[in-house]
Amino acid sequence: MIPEAYTLEVSDLTVQVVRKRIKNLHLGVYPPEGRVRVTAPWHLSEEAIRAAVLIRLQWIKKHQQNFAQQDRLSPREYVSGESHYYLGRCYRLRVYPTTQAAHIACQQAHYLDLHVREGASRDHKARVIEDWHRQTLKERIPALIAHYEPIMGVRVAEWGIKRMRTRWGTCNIRARRIWLNLELVHYDEECLEYVVVHEMAHLLERLHNDRFKRILDQVMPDWRAVRAVLKKGVPLTTPERLGG
Repeated sequence: MIPEAYTLEVSDLTVQVVRKRIKNLHLGVYPPEGRVRVTAPWHLSEEAIRAAVLIRLQWIKKHQQNFAQQDRLSPREYVSGESHYYLGRCYRLRVYPTTQAAHIACQQAHYLDLHVREGASRDHKARVIEDWHRQTLKERIPALIAHYEPIMGVRVAEWGIKRMRTRWGTCNIRARRIWLNLELVHYDEECLEYVVVHEMAHLLERLHNDRFKRILDQVMPDWRAVRAVLKKGVPLTTPERLGG
């Protein structure tokens, strides 16, 4: 059954609802402006969805307020107490000295622990975090491609990750190769999924025309809402736009 996406007004909130073949309801609040999204199983009534949102209304408002108070363009200094985005969630950085190899730990709900040598420079700490970001993206991309290849009837021959100043992803149609922007690691996993689907769709249609949009509508019905999150952005220091 193809997922269905629509919006629902609950109290003073506009809630994005996506119905899928899942067992339980999932509710999330996403940066940068506190977008509320509910993923619900097909059998759940609209009244039950409204009730689930109302029950967590205070929790939602708290997270939206936190997002509103954050300085989204503050430069990173990589010191303890600093906020960092990872997969759409905001973490507090904690820096610890170590005599072992530098590494990252993300084992608690709200903290990102950076272990580096005493007196490590800002640039070194930035490289450690970037390497970790790159590795975590590499671990997620193959499953997404493998999932959508049979659905879309295409094959990706090669993929990679790199920094891009003006695009979230690119597709070399002849080589059947896609590139994904490293900055996607800061966003909700749905954003990574959308960019993967977007670039794979170019293997069926080169242009961003009506046929291209119909492909996205069929494969990922809520793609416009996810794209809107990318257009609004999270704490990045360079302007970004969707491309492909």
